[in-house]
Order: sequence, then structure tokens, then C-alpha cells
Amino acid sequence: MGYFDYSREPRSDITFVDMKSFYASVECVERGLHPLKTSLCVMSRADNSNGLILASSPMFKKVFGKNNVSRSYDLPFDIHTRKFNYSVAWKQGLPTTSEFVQYIEEWARITVIVPPRMDLYIEKNMDIQHIFQNYASVEDILPYSIDEGFIDLTSSLNYFVPDKTISRKDKLDMISARIQRDIYRKTGIYSTVGMSNSNPLLAKLALDNEAKKTSNMRANWSYEDVESKVWAIPQMTDFWGIGSRMEKRLNKLGITTIKELANFNPDILKKELGVVGVDLFFHANGIDESNVHKPYKPKLHGLGNSQVLPRDYDKQADIELVLREMAEQVAIRLRRAHKKCCTVSIFVGYSKFEMKRPIQAQMKIEPTNNTRVLTDHVLSLFRKKYESGAVRNIAVSYANFVDESIQLISLFDDIEHIEKEERLQTAIDTIRNQFGFTMIQKANSLQEASRSIVRSKLIGGHSAGGLDGLK
Repeated sequence: MGYFDYSREPRSDITFVDMKSFYASVECVERGLHPLKTSLCVMSRADNSNGLILASSPMFKKVFGKNNVSRSYDLPFDIHTRKFNYSVAWKQGLPTTSEFVQYIEEWARITVIVPPRMDLYIEKNMDIQHIFQNYASVEDILPYSIDEGFIDLTSSLNYFVPDKTISRKDKLDMISARIQRDIYRKTGIYSTVGMSNSNPLLAKLALDNEAKKTSNMRANWSYEDVESKVWAIPQMTDFWGIGSRMEKRLNKLGITTIKELANFNPDILKKELGVVGVDLFFHANGIDESNVHKPYKPKLHGLGNSQVLPRDYDKQADIELVLREMAEQVAIRLRRAHKKCCTVSIFVGYSKFEMKRPIQAQMKIEPTNNTRVLTDHVLSLFRKKYESGAVRNIAVSYANFVDESIQLISLFDDIEHIEKEERLQTAIDTIRNQFGFTMIQKANSLQEASRSIVRSKLIGGHSAGGLDGLK
């Protein structure tokens, strides 16, 4: 069994629950539609040609072959007329026979396109978290995302299933089935469950590689299944932590399967890939030291904000207005973290019609979290690089942090002015924290190009109440 004696490894009874097409399922249930049989997609900014598909039902994915985070102009039909889009079909190599065109248009006519409602999704997520808490303490629950979560049921199995003749594996399956049932009864949403009587990693792998294909949408992978299941994962990119770039690096070492990774020399992996290579070696052997009760908290390496503009911005003044707003918003987050930054970066992506490379620039600065100073640096970077063209994507980020107590002062600085500016900045932050970001706004936020007021009403970057899409 490879390098490891699994009898010496710690064991926990873990269930990993994933809501099936969560956003789309919530929207289907709210409309009295079947989540698995309805063609529905959640689309941000569906009123223009650049709508972003945030989520889609299983039927939508099956019919149109589109995953989440794609654009409305990539669909084989026009979202307004619901007619077949021949230009997209030709670009994507889709058939244009009368039968296929009719098939697409029939489904397009009954496809439901809805705007996101983040407040509703958060409300449903809270309902689901309360269900989890019926089976485990808060300390035993680790939300992985808004639609996924780990539950450590180690201390709960015998309480809910006291029969000593039933194995821990069967008890875990029984409780997981109850959780699925309770979620469906409460929310109408179907869920998929990966289980493991070993560790969280194997529960996640069970969900991704088997549970989604079973009739009851559950699967259990434990140490005993490493050789028969983990090593048999067909595509390396189906393994947690391996993307296309990592796959290429592993291929250069002669590693083309998970089994080969699990039996490779870990010293070579560390030399070629660093600590990540060693982690992948252990994971390929089913070893995972993560703890649901003590989740890893990454160090703060950078703070940033990005957005896709609702239309092409072709006036430099309008672009700079949005950059100013984003520079201020990230500066506020920097002060909340009690940090100052030493690096400022921007990204400006052009409209797809411009055929220009995006602007990427950064500069080293003296430590600061002052909004005015940071805004000046952001605009300076932009003005040095930008000449002309319509812009659609913008990002601002700050990095290389130091403690906010650090202050570099030169002989030419006006100390009194600096202190006055900091007091004003602190007062504004205090008011915004207590009464909301929009309580104090600059006059230019009333301009048409401004995004600050609109974005202050968003949750997770999307509409809270679904007012931005097709009705």
C-alpha cells in the first residue's frame, strides 16, 4: 500500500456537502420549477451583450454546453430574441442543421434567464447552516464556500445511530442521507455528499469524482480506497490542487497519473516543485493533515478590488473616476486591516473590440494607507500607460504591507497637515463603518460614470436584490 501504514494515521468521520447548482436551484425553487429539469441561468447584466453567466442549472449546461463564468455572447442563441446565433455556432464549430437549430431555439424559448439575488442566496445558505448544526456543533462545521461545507461527525455518529452492530462507514452514510433529506425538505435543493471515515481530503475527492455520478448522490472514500479509487482518477486535473499548469510541470517529471505521483520520489518533487510538490505527494497517497476545527488562515499578501464595467468606457475622465473610487475603497480595507502598503498595482483591460493588450503596471512607494496619496499613485500609473481606447475591466491592488504605526517623515513634510488629514480620514471611516459607505460621498459619485453607489449595494460583487437583469 505505497509508503504509508494507514493504521498510524488519524481518522475522522467527515461529510462534505455540496448544493447542486446552488444559485440556479434557489431561483428554480422560488419559481416553483424543478431544479434538475429546468433550463435556467443566473446572469449578471443581462441587459447588455456582455452578460456574465454566474450559475446555471444542470439542464442548461447539458443543452447549451456552457459552464458558469461564461458570457452571454458565447451562447448559441440571442438572449433577447431567443433565435439561433449562427456566428457563434460557426466560431465554436457547432452544427447548423435545421434539426439542431430547431433544438436550440426550442430550449432557448423555455430557458429562464434571471439576475442574481445574493441576499436570497445568503438567506438560503443560513437555512442550510442551521441544518448542519442539528447534527454537529458549530466548531465541527467548516463552510468551504456559500454552497459547500465540511462537517466533522466523529463525535455525533454514535449519538444519532447508537446501534453498535452498524459500522462507522454505514453510520456516516445514514446521517449524510438525513442531512440531504433535511436540506431538500427545507429548501427544495438537491445536495451531493462526499464522505470519508479518514480525512477531509478524501471526502472532497469522493464528492468530485464519484458522488456526482451515483443515484443517491453520495460516495465514501477512505484510506482503504486510496489504491482502487484515488490512484484510478482518470485525469490528473480532476485531483484537488492540480490545474493545467501543474499537470504540465508534473508531466515534465514523467508523472502522468495519480498513481505515478503517489509512488514518485518525494525528494525530487520537493526539489522541482517545492513544498507544493511534497503536499501533492502526500495527497496522492490519501494523507491530509488539515483540520476542520483549525482551518488554515493565509497570511495577508495583498488587498485589491476589480470590476467589469457595465459598458465600454472610452473617456479618460470616466475611467479615472472609477480608478479613484476603487483606490479609495481598497484604501479603506487597508486601514481596517491596520496596515500600510509599499506597492501599488493596476490592471486595465480593454474592450474586446479594441484588440489591445491590457495595461498592467505597479510601483514601489513609501508606506502609506492615505487615500489621497494612494489615489495619486494609481492615477499616475494609469496616465503613464494609457493613450486611448475603450476600457471594460479595471483592478486596483495594494501589497507589501507593514504595520500602520510605521511612518516615514522627511524634513520637507508638513507634519501638522499630515496629522490633520489622518484625523479627517479616521472620522470619515468611523461614520462609514457605523452608517454605511454611502453616508459620505464625493460629489463626483453622482456622475453617470461613477460606480461607487451602485457597487455599495452589491453583495459579493453582484446585485443583492436582482434589479440589474431581465425581469
